[in-house]
Amino acid sequence: MHLNEKELEILSIIETNSRIDHGDLGKMTDQSTDEIETALKKMEDMRVIVRYATVINWAKVDEYEGVTAMIDVKVTPKRGVGFDDVAQRIYRFKEVESVYLMSGVYDLSVVVRGRSMNEVARFVSEKLSTLDSVISTTTHFILKKYKHDGTIFDQVEEDKRIVVSP
Repeated sequence: MHLNEKELEILSIIETNSRIDHGDLGKMTDQSTDEIETALKKMEDMRVIVRYATVINWAKVDEYEGVTAMIDVKVTPKRGVGFDDVAQRIYRFKEVESVYLMSGVYDLSVVVRGRSMNEVARFVSEKLSTLDSVISTTTHFILKKYKHDGTIFDQVEEDKRIVVSP
């Protein structure tokens, strides 16, 4: 699909701030609000814009006790469908947030969220590992997020005041 320069500019801006006011977006791209809304609708309909997301620093929420794991999965691809069939079976599980086809030692990288490490472990042993095509898995639990989707967590604001000395 070919997008024009203005549409690419819109995508670049909303990728970092999807809540930007359409009027402000129009000023930044030298377009009217109607043109912005038409372009956004077009890109949503064509599934270029798939979803608007919020990045949350769950470590700041005292009541949240969830864990996230990244699981490397080695699979046997199926004739005619390759990795797509097993990837589809994996991403349909409610625990799964993301599935990526990877190069290297493992074939798929699966991101899973659960309420506890035990819940993730049960998912791996009872659901993921039991799939016919799955040969092996390696599970890595995320202990702390420093940066996610371009957003730095716990970034300390630099003091931008001018130093005044006698």
